[in-house]
Amino acid sequence: MITSASGWRKVFAVSGDETDTTTDIGEENKTLAALAADTFADYITARKNAPSVILGIDTRPTGPQIADQMLRVLMSRKIAVSYAGIIAAPEIMAYSRTADAFIYISASHNPVGHNGIKFGLNDGGVLNGTENAKLVEGFNRRCNSTDEIKRIKKLAQECEPEDLDWVITESIAVMREASSIYRSFAKQVISGTDNISKQNKLFAQIRQNVLSNPVGIVADMNGSARTLSIDSDFFKECGISFYGLNNVPGKIVHAIIPEAENLIWCAAEMERLQEEGHTDVKLGYMPDCDGDRGNIVFWNEQEKEAQVLQAQEVFAISVLAELAYATYWKGIDKEENVKLAVSVNGPTSMRIEEIAKAFDAEVFRAEVGEANVVNLAREKRDQGYVVRILGEGSNGGNITHPAAVRDPLNTIFALIKLLVMRDAVYDDGKVVKGLFHLWCSLSGQEDKYRDDFTLLDVLKTLPAYTTTGVAEERAVLHITTTDHSKLKANFQKIFENQWQIQKDALKSKYGIESYEAIATNGIKETRNLSDYSKSAKGGLKILFYNAEKEPVAFIWMRGSGTEPVFRVMCDVKGTNTEMEKKLLEWETKMILRADQL
Repeated sequence: MITSASGWRKVFAVSGDETDTTTDIGEENKTLAALAADTFADYITARKNAPSVILGIDTRPTGPQIADQMLRVLMSRKIAVSYAGIIAAPEIMAYSRTADAFIYISASHNPVGHNGIKFGLNDGGVLNGTENAKLVEGFNRRCNSTDEIKRIKKLAQECEPEDLDWVITESIAVMREASSIYRSFAKQVISGTDNISKQNKLFAQIRQNVLSNPVGIVADMNGSARTLSIDSDFFKECGISFYGLNNVPGKIVHAIIPEAENLIWCAAEMERLQEEGHTDVKLGYMPDCDGDRGNIVFWNEQEKEAQVLQAQEVFAISVLAELAYATYWKGIDKEENVKLAVSVNGPTSMRIEEIAKAFDAEVFRAEVGEANVVNLAREKRDQGYVVRILGEGSNGGNITHPAAVRDPLNTIFALIKLLVMRDAVYDDGKVVKGLFHLWCSLSGQEDKYRDDFTLLDVLKTLPAYTTTGVAEERAVLHITTTDHSKLKANFQKIFENQWQIQKDALKSKYGIESYEAIATNGIKETRNLSDYSKSAKGGLKILFYNAEKEPVAFIWMRGSGTEPVFRVMCDVKGTNTEMEKKLLEWETKMILRADQL
C-alpha cells in the first residue's frame, strides 16, 4: 500500500488485477482496512474525547467491503460514526466541518480495481504530510505485529450487527444533511463571501444573464460519486441547463482519469446536442471517481466543434477568472493594501506567473500534492495574503478558498463568472469593467476585448506556453533506483557535465544562457539549489533563463507519491513544440543514465 498524504492506495480487488470490477477484497485486504481504521481511531481519540467521524465511499465496487470493516472497528472503539454512503470528495469534506474528522474511501483517478483511504479532520482537507506520517508509523507497526492482526480481527467481530445495520440505514438521512450543507458551502465558495446578500446578488446576476445568453452544461459522470451530488439541481437553480451522461452510480464505462483521451465522450455528447439544436451547450466536464477533479470541454463556435482543454489551460483560465473576480470586488469595495497570491505546485506552467503579474499577485510554489498546496496557501494567508485560488496546474481543476479540495463546480463557475460578469453601467454613468475586460486592460490586451466575447476569445488572450501533459506516455518513466536522493545526485553530475557540452547549442537554438536548480519539499521551495540530492523525494526543477534573465523554460522531475512511477515534464514559453520535445528528451536521457549509476 502506498501511504502518501494524498491518499493511501493499493489494488483492493482480491485478484490483484487493477482492472477487476469484483466487489470482493479478500481477507488480507479486510484486515488492512480494519488496521487502518484502528490506527485512525487512536489518532483521533488522542486529539479529542468522544470524537465524531464521518465515513464515505466513492463508487468503486470494492468500497462497501472496505467501509464495512472500518465501520465495525470504529464502532467497536465506541467512536460516533456517521456513514454517508456514496458521496463526492468535496461534499464529504465540506460536511466534515460539522464533525471532528472524516475517512473517505477512494483511489481518486486510479483504475477501477484500486481503492484507498483519505483521512482528514474538520478543516475541509486531507491531513498534511506531518500528520499523515504519524498514521503511517502506527499502521506499519500494526501490520508488522501478529498480535495486532489477531486483535483487530477479534475487534471487528465485536461490533453488534444491529448497531451496524442502524448506522447504514441512517446513511440516507446523513446524505440529505451532507447535500444541504454542501450546497450552502458551494454558494459561499463560488461567491467568495459568507454574506448571504452578496451571494444572492451574484447568483441573481448569473440567472439574469443566462436568460439572454443561455448556457448549457454537459457532465460525463462516468458512474462517479458526483452522480449522487448536487450538480444537476444546482445548475438548474442558476438557470443553467444540465445534460448528464453516464449518470448512474457505479456505471464506470471508460477509464477514470479525466485527461484528454477520456473527455472524448463528453465532447461527442456536446456535438450531438448541438446538432439537435441545443445551442446553449457551451461547457462540459468529466470528474474522476471521487468527483473532486473535473477537466473541461468547451464549444468552439469558430470551428463548430467541441474541444478538450488541456489541464494546464483549465487551471490557467480558472486563475485568471478568480483573480479578476477578487480584483473586481477589491475595486467595488474600495479595499486597499490587499495582497493577492496564488499557491501552486512545482510543475504548474509558468503562464501562471504571467497571469498573476497582470493582477499584481504573487505566485508561491509547493511540492506536488494537494495537501502541500493547501497548506502553503494557509501559511501565506497567515502572512497577510489573500489566496482565493490555488491548485495543481499539472492536474487541472482548481481549489477555491475556503474549500480545501478541488471541485469541478468551482472550476465551471469560475468560467461562468468570467462569461457572465460583463461591463455594467451604474446610474451615475460610471462604467465598471467586467472580469474579462479587466483582464484585457491589465494585461495590455485592450484591443482583444469585445462586448460579445466567448470563451474562445478568452483562451486567445492566455499567455502562450508549450507544456508536457501529465498523462502523456513520455511524462512517465520507470526507474529501478528507489533512493531518489541518490538518483538526483547522479543526475546532477550528468547534467552539469552535459551543460558544459550543450550550452552553446542551447544558446544558439533556444536563447538559453543560464539555469537555476529549484527544489520543492512539502510547502518549502529552495532556490539556487547546489546539492540536487537535497530535493530527496520532492520535486526538482531546472529553470532556464535567457540573456535578459527572464525564465524561458524548465524541466521538472519527481517520483509519484501514489503510483510506482517517476514523472517528468517540460514547460516552454511560446509555441515552440520542438523545443519542448528536445528538452524533455534530453532530461529523460539524463535521468535514465543516472538510474544506471
